Amino acid sequence: MGRRQDLDRILREWPYEPGDVSARLLTAADGREVLQMRVEMGILQLETEHRPDGQRPGGANTYFEHLVQLAREEGKGFELTSEQCAAADREFLQFYHRRICWLALRQFRRAARDADHSLAFMDFVRAHSPDEEWTLSHEQYRPFVLFHRTQAAALSRLEDSGPEEAIQELNQGLQRFRDLFAEYDAEEQYDDDELVRRLIELRDTLREQYNVKPSLAEQLADAVAAEEYELAARLRDELHRRSRN
Repeated sequence: MGRRQDLDRILREWPYEPGDVSARLLTAADGREVLQMRVEMGILQLETEHRPDGQRPGGANTYFEHLVQLAREEGKGFELTSEQCAAADREFLQFYHRRICWLALRQFRRAARDADHSLAFMDFVRAHSPDEEWTLSHEQYRPFVLFHRTQAAALSRLEDSGPEEAIQELNQGLQRFRDLFAEYDAEEQYDDDELVRRLIELRDTLREQYNVKPSLAEQLADAVAAEEYELAARLRDELHRRSRN
């Protein structure tokens, strides 16, 4: 009889929980760190650095890096082929799986790093896409990736630098959301967007929990939103004075 190759015992010992992201960080037999994710019909194993499947497309660390090199070589007219679009989609999915694992494991710096990869890759494929419909199929997920990135970066800052830095990170992320809505002429949807509201709730929770008062920049934004222009002018002057000092 040959060596058993089924995963029955492993799957029994790690049951699947619908609705939960179940992940774990392990050391492989060769000593490298690997990430595992329990899915409904098995287990995904992902590398923790560079491309999650461990492949090196064209000798590069990721397919994104490989495409950037091709674009440099070809010049301005570079446009993705259908095969390259499909390969890009596979890398997007791999980084999504790893990102949600990092979030589940509270590895916030790593989650933010993978989100940055996806956002930069989205920028690249938008610039070199052969088809508007394919572009929109990715752009629809940009707010979700940006939400993960902002959340992870803020919680990483909270651990490393404290609540003030975390709140600043949240404000920067919210500004990126505002710019994104403006880019698509949808500013009126900003205040009602669920992801925006969740980031604001996190900011308010941190401020209350750690007794952090609103910054001058936040007070200025609130004053402008409330059309309190005299107060806004005083706050703007104070910001200028502090920046000069």
